[in-house]
Amino acid sequence: MTSTSKADIQRLIVQAIETVKQKNPMVGSITNSVTINFVANAQIAVGGSAAMVYMPDEGELLANVSGAVYINAGTLFPIYEQTLPRTARVLHEIGKPWVLDPVAVGIGELRTDLLRQFKDYKPSVIRGNPSEIIALAGLWGLNGGTEKSKARGVDSTDSVMSAKVAAISLANWTGGAVAVSGRTDLVTDGSILALSYGGSHLMNKITGAGCSLGGVVAVYASVTSPFIAALAGTAVYNLASGRAEHQVRGPGSFQNAFLDELYNAAAVDIANNPFDIGNV
Repeated sequence: MTSTSKADIQRLIVQAIETVKQKNPMVGSITNSVTINFVANAQIAVGGSAAMVYMPDEGELLANVSGAVYINAGTLFPIYEQTLPRTARVLHEIGKPWVLDPVAVGIGELRTDLLRQFKDYKPSVIRGNPSEIIALAGLWGLNGGTEKSKARGVDSTDSVMSAKVAAISLANWTGGAVAVSGRTDLVTDGSILALSYGGSHLMNKITGAGCSLGGVVAVYASVTSPFIAALAGTAVYNLASGRAEHQVRGPGSFQNAFLDELYNAAAVDIANNPFDIGNV
């Protein structure tokens, strides 16, 4: 990314969010079966059009016709052994932006093999928790990674800042961006590093917060650079979840309030959600 001032980044975030709301881009997803509904609803709430598939030929079709594609390695079915690499291969060949969520990396042979293959297809944005980012860098043989995942299922046992080197290594390898989710979120393109603040403790009490964030980042990636897409998605989640928390009594009502706040969040408010930037 050539522009590094905070004002320029905020301007680009506003531009991306307003463009999505104006153009309603279609963004395809192959995602965790536990969270398909939430991912689609979040994508629609921010202004995108969702399309969810799981068959190999449908994945290839989405790669060609979508503005961007989100691939989540969550609950895997045997057919995904064909669907995920075929879709990623087409995305890479035609230069279409795509977002990878390496859910539970390190668990099972099929998941490990698929995520290893993705190294050659260079996702535009990688979004995960700290343990997933560290483990993926390790699987790809990059700096900051470890051979053994410390993820506990879909949960992280590492801190966000402990994944900094891995995130930078992954971003430099792909030429895109990496978003590391945690209490304070980290977003980097390998040269710029942003820390995004806000959020809610209730995000850990609902299923699909991280998955849906990946889907929303893909919506923004269809209209802007990987770094701005990752930071915009992270910012709107921190803003909307913080606002929703003050309206509810628990996780059930929080999810509905959160979707409402995603829908109602103004571009300027999202861009002004607190964040710091610096060089890596």
